[in-house]
Amino acid sequence: MTRRYWNINLEEMMEAGVHFGHGTRKWNPRMAPYISAKRKGIHITNLTKTARFLSEACDLVFDAASRGKQFLIVGTKNKAADLVARAAIKARCHYVNKKWLGGMLTNWSTTETRLHKFRDLRTEQKTGKLNRLPKRDAAMLKRQLSHLQTYLGGIKYMKGLPDIVIIVDQQEQYTALRECITLGIPTICLIDTNCDPDLADISIPANDDAIASIRLILNKLVFAICEGRSSYIRNP
Repeated sequence: MTRRYWNINLEEMMEAGVHFGHGTRKWNPRMAPYISAKRKGIHITNLTKTARFLSEACDLVFDAASRGKQFLIVGTKNKAADLVARAAIKARCHYVNKKWLGGMLTNWSTTETRLHKFRDLRTEQKTGKLNRLPKRDAAMLKRQLSHLQTYLGGIKYMKGLPDIVIIVDQQEQYTALRECITLGIPTICLIDTNCDPDLADISIPANDDAIASIRLILNKLVFAICEGRSSYIRNP
């Protein structure tokens, strides 16, 4: 794997609150190696380890992007949803930021059928075909289109299973993580002090509740993906 310098700064991470974990009563003992202290009833994440695993994750996505691999970013918390969408669009990745529909990956044939329906309805809307239907039929199809846009809009161009999945919140996205494990899809997971660090291929210990923390982690990964994509374009 390529080793590169990703400018991961401990002071910058502290300013973003990456080190703040959950309350000491709400933790997973398996996170003990990634916790450096307790302060005012909360665990403090060891940022040196955060930097190490974030760097490893950046190396992984850079190498994958430089080989034309496809990524899926998942994060459905309200405070993370917009960050996930913006990060994914910037790096030309697929994303899910509203609700993970069970079986989205493990039952890919059903998801593919829904995506075909979604694309057909979008085409019919753009060409004005929906507006030429009886009002009742048009209203029903427009509601269906709106529903599909909400839950599948971020993966509308996905033609097959992703090569790597980036998960913003392990607790919230446990079903997505289990599907990836079942299918053998490599995962990068942002984990807070209440998570299991042994489930993802690369677990990045960090605050998964603070917007600034989530933004910082995603920005580093997105930069690495974009750099990798540029390398792939230059050396097809």
